[in-house]
Amino acid sequence: MKLHEYQAKELLAAYGAPVPENYVASSGAEAADAARKLGGEAVVKAQVHAGGRGKAGGVKVAASPEEAAQIAESLIGSTLVTLQTGPAGAPVHKVLVERTMEIERELYLSVATDGSRRRPVVIASASGGMEIEEVAQTEPEKVLTEPVDPVIGFRAFQGRRLAARLGLPAAQTRPFSALVEACCRAYDEKDATMIEINPLVLTAGGELLALDAKISLDDDALFRHPAEAGLRDASQDDPLEAQAAEAGIAYVKLDGDIGCMVNGAGLAMATMDIVQFAGAKPANFLDVGGGAGEEKISRAILLMLSDPNVEKALVNIFGGILRCDVAARGVVDAYGKADRRPPLVARMLGTNADEGKEVLARSGLNARMADTLQEAAAAIKE
Repeated sequence: MKLHEYQAKELLAAYGAPVPENYVASSGAEAADAARKLGGEAVVKAQVHAGGRGKAGGVKVAASPEEAAQIAESLIGSTLVTLQTGPAGAPVHKVLVERTMEIERELYLSVATDGSRRRPVVIASASGGMEIEEVAQTEPEKVLTEPVDPVIGFRAFQGRRLAARLGLPAAQTRPFSALVEACCRAYDEKDATMIEINPLVLTAGGELLALDAKISLDDDALFRHPAEAGLRDASQDDPLEAQAAEAGIAYVKLDGDIGCMVNGAGLAMATMDIVQFAGAKPANFLDVGGGAGEEKISRAILLMLSDPNVEKALVNIFGGILRCDVAARGVVDAYGKADRRPPLVARMLGTNADEGKEVLARSGLNARMADTLQEAAAAIKE
């Protein structure tokens, strides 16, 4: 789950991370009041779950409260299209009004999990304000990392080492180390999957401030963080993904035309591979899990079929706890309720596979059965 910039800054500030003075506004009048509190001049930032806002016109400097109101009114209610949102863009409901400052240096700082090391890692770079992926490709020597021991945590000497390699003034070594430690504690205690500050700025007055902040939280751990779970902004998600999240279904919309439903993430990846092998593209990642019942199966299929891009459906079930006959009845129920009934390819193996195939055979659906992935690929091609 992604947080907005203002939410991320509130969370980091609670852990002691320094952030610029800022106010959230939902109207032009509120933006003007915020600018007055900041001395008149302010930066107005559209709040969307995407980077690249500045290039898309979502970050503007206002020289007066009146101009802040005008900028806010032009942004709120609009759809901001950036490189990360895609052509559909993201709706803007709020803006962040923040004080301006004289920036001396821009740095990059983040905390993420390194799968190869099986632990969090702090990533830092002197090339702040740029995409870290681009820096890693063009100037990999500028990307610095420090692994974080999951038991001991981030240590002060690691902060000093990073500060020295970044070329920070001696006076900023301790504040920088404290900032990184705060990010690591927030990452651990809030079950985050990523905390990114880009840029982390050093002002002309010698302050280190998180000028921008992004935080993503682990969806599977939100039950432990009810306060943070309430921060979800469903308007920023794809409508189908938002519906799936409410139903407890793992669904990610893709840009293909073959709807896929499976029980198990590994099987889902294999199914998407076989769709690609067939020369087609999957329209979604959809995993109902191993313990789904008929109702959940039906809801998942209805969700998949509501995507107008789906021209053919592929159901790939390996029966275990989820019996194939249960899955088949859920599929038949969904097709009976759906407005669209694209051709169906079904592969069922495992518990009650024969019973599941019989349910589909007697349903009257335009369904073709496959026993292997190769047969499924052939059926998709037809």
